[in-house]
Amino acid sequence: MGLLPKLKAYAESLLQEAQQVPDERKALLQQLADYLVQSKGTPVKLNFICTHNSRRSHIAQIWAAAGAAYFGIPGVETYSGGTEATAFNPRAVAALQRAGFQIHNPGGENPHYQVAFAETQAPLICYSKTFDAPVNPQSGFAAIMTCSDADQNCPFIPGAAFRLPLTYDDPKVADGMPEETARYDERVRQIGREILYAMQLAAQKMKST
Repeated sequence: MGLLPKLKAYAESLLQEAQQVPDERKALLQQLADYLVQSKGTPVKLNFICTHNSRRSHIAQIWAAAGAAYFGIPGVETYSGGTEATAFNPRAVAALQRAGFQIHNPGGENPHYQVAFAETQAPLICYSKTFDAPVNPQSGFAAIMTCSDADQNCPFIPGAAFRLPLTYDDPKVADGMPEETARYDERVRQIGREILYAMQLAAQKMKST
């Protein structure tokens, strides 16, 4: 499935940066790829979890949906949640827009953003919620922990069939500082690079089996 043109070019540039993924991260991403391969033929539900469901978990959820579409991996459903709900941070939204995602903000205290990544696929509806909110899967899902606080404070995620600590530094530390935009762009790029790396591994394995 084709991604939106600007996003496709951005994704292809990330795929050229696989050498930038450290070996210890590649080992974690291989686990994610193996989970996708083992689930072939059945829906794969990926729930990306951080503390506030405001930045990293949304970025990872969105990249996972785009990556599955780019590589034609069927049945991948992406979700995100936090240990508490706040709002999808507008700085993260803006960084995703700069990467090529088309995002509509309907307004409100906790906006239900519409995130488009492909012309022929319905946009994701992204807003802050807890990881066990009714709209998220309650069993048989992968819990991908995108922040160390959530990983440490939630040693048990009810209903998770698989758990992976794929944590990232919080770009929030640069809020209000001169490097704010660069830090958010860096995190969107890092998460995209790694998620696409895992999706590519899974797609290659599926084609060879």
